[in-house]
Amino acid sequence: MPETVLVTGGAGFIGSHTCVELLDHGYEVVVVDNHVNSSPRALDRIAKIAGRPLAAAHQIDVRDRKALSEVFASHPVDAVIHFAAHKAVGESVARPVEYYDTNVGGTCALLSVMHEHQVHRLVFSSSCSVYGDARTVPLTEQSPVAPTNPYAHTKLMCERILQDVCTHLAEMKVLALRYFNPVGAHPSGLLGEDPRGVPGNLMPYVAQVAVGRREQLSVFGDDYPTPDGTGVRDYLHVMDVAEGHRVAVGHLDDRAGMQVFNLGTGTGTSVLQLVSAFGEVSGRPVPYRVVDRRAGDVAALVADASAVAAAWDWTTTRDLTAMCRDAWRFQELNPDGYSRRPRDVGGPTTGESPCG
Repeated sequence: MPETVLVTGGAGFIGSHTCVELLDHGYEVVVVDNHVNSSPRALDRIAKIAGRPLAAAHQIDVRDRKALSEVFASHPVDAVIHFAAHKAVGESVARPVEYYDTNVGGTCALLSVMHEHQVHRLVFSSSCSVYGDARTVPLTEQSPVAPTNPYAHTKLMCERILQDVCTHLAEMKVLALRYFNPVGAHPSGLLGEDPRGVPGNLMPYVAQVAVGRREQLSVFGDDYPTPDGTGVRDYLHVMDVAEGHRVAVGHLDDRAGMQVFNLGTGTGTSVLQLVSAFGEVSGRPVPYRVVDRRAGDVAALVADASAVAAAWDWTTTRDLTAMCRDAWRFQELNPDGYSRRPRDVGGPTTGESPCG
């Protein structure tokens, strides 16, 4: 029998792409999502791309333990991938209590219900933000952790809770993936990043400027100690992130306890370099203005992903051109996000886009 994986936040940006990846590799998939920052329309598109439906989708909040327990009671869950969380750095500074309540509270509720139903295999969606304002890059899993914003603190706190649970429960198996900056979209153009309200992350904002939904991009600071003064990040394609989570499910039984791995490309790209690359791919210049630094941001975050490559014989494969091309295709096909049917802009709608 195929394994059943429960994906919290499965209608979100990374969650939806991971659902496709799981379905493509024979897993049965159950989604839990409250749609606070996602669209239920993404679920139909997951099924369309994969060519088969999800096992089930439940619109609930992971903090609702009674409702979540009913989901576990209704499905033979073998493993969980936990994405459900708030994720914007700037927003977390403005609304810290909400971030702790959702991210930490939701993880605690999930762990309680998993234990209640004797499910002890978990892939946790962590973040490179736990490293904070790193003095040297690239960052290994042994690099010091020093979060600089509430979002990052919630991710590190969840990791520590998971470590304690693994110490207490010998049967618990956890893989925490500290992925760096996921961007891009499914190459079909049917799935992509469609945040509610003003995007809190760079790539969707750039795409909305390019398509005309927003006037210009605000670049938060150009005085960082980086080659062009703007923040440097390790951007990786969302399909690589999804693939990494699917591969992680297959490695949960490698050993008991908790393991932590970075997911990244090992290549740093500045804000202005990404803006330039997106303009070249889209054929549309992206106007921007430099403003003051944003609270909680750091100069550079770049991964050393050699540990996961050695452990799983797996690496990312898609480059910045593919990231920009696929993100632009989603934005061009869906100028208003998931609120309308995707329009036809010509060319193929399935299969991988070239990596240039």
